[in-house]
Amino acid sequence: MAPGFLDFIRAVVDGDVDEVSRSLARSRALATTPSSVGATRQGASTFFYAYIAHYLYAGDTALHMAAAAFRRPVAALLVMHLANWRAKKPPGAPPPQYAAATNPQNPIAQGETIEYLISVGADPNVLDRSGVSPLHRAVRTRSLAAVRALVDGGADSRQPNKAGSTPLHLAVQTTGRGGSGSPQARAQQAGIVRLLLERGAKATDQDGRGRSVHQAATGEWIRALLKEAHAG
Repeated sequence: MAPGFLDFIRAVVDGDVDEVSRSLARSRALATTPSSVGATRQGASTFFYAYIAHYLYAGDTALHMAAAAFRRPVAALLVMHLANWRAKKPPGAPPPQYAAATNPQNPIAQGETIEYLISVGADPNVLDRSGVSPLHRAVRTRSLAAVRALVDGGADSRQPNKAGSTPLHLAVQTTGRGGSGSPQARAQQAGIVRLLLERGAKATDQDGRGRSVHQAATGEWIRALLKEAHAG
């Protein structure tokens, strides 16, 4: 790993474009170098960036971290220096997965980052090794901004994950993520359900266990929302 790599990653996460630019001028390889170190069960705290609630893992590149931090200008600078938006790291998650997997404090920046990655060629339907797409992740974290950016960029609203669940299946269930159950999460959830239905998702689609979206829905309010959307 190149000297100063972790300091470089800190500048990426901070969104310090000037420092990132200076570092790349000294060593262009920083844009493409995967980290040889990262969070493990035995030692995670050193690699945790609290204000974006995200870890650096072995195999991550600077572009993974720029995506996770919603740093579009930094991502653009890295791509100019040949960073690979298709790069995968264990467990096979490319940068768009990272940009979609975090419940945002800054939804505008998250949407812009996803839009940028798609604009330079990232596949919005790419699956990681667990069979999950960026859209599945965005739905699970209750991020309407990320869902909108992905479907606007060509994400398939009916794409099943490895278990056969479509994004709409995940949208109508309690996920245990994204502050599930809070008023804010419920508002995001309702917006996501409506948007997915507008973009072609079907409440009649079945998951790997043969359950339709209607059958998978948890809670009377979400079933009422599906009925309302269907009637409209």
